[in-house]
Amino acid sequence: MNIKIRQYRDTDLAEVMAAWESASKVAHPFMNKDFFEQERHNIPSLYLPNADTWVVIDENKVVGFIALIGNEIGGLFVDVNSHRKGFGRALMNKAEQIHGDLQVKVFKQNIIGRKFYQSYGFAFDSELTWPATGDIIYKLNYLTQ
Repeated sequence: MNIKIRQYRDTDLAEVMAAWESASKVAHPFMNKDFFEQERHNIPSLYLPNADTWVVIDENKVVGFIALIGNEIGGLFVDVNSHRKGFGRALMNKAEQIHGDLQVKVFKQNIIGRKFYQSYGFAFDSELTWPATGDIIYKLNYLTQ
């Protein structure tokens, strides 16, 4: 499979939001409706303008993205219908190529995300509280050799 990754363009917004929505509902079933509504607003108005965002393409369609703020992964989402096809790993490889060592914060209850990052080689660093919701998040680190 030839996976194509390129930088985000404003014209990708609808497909990026669709990937986020699909993946987020599966990974964050513990979040309430207000959280999702706020994030629908924050992604295009706050996160995307301030992040180095890369998209992964499958059959000329954006199926996922990774948003980087320095070496921190602000978000990694792949449409549920495209899970387990190597797209998330390809986005991680791109982030590692750009920054080497990486950091991410993931909700404790996000078992899917935690397993993915663990399989990539991330290690637990610390436990924090997400201010907006009071949920526990884990800070994880990935260190290149």
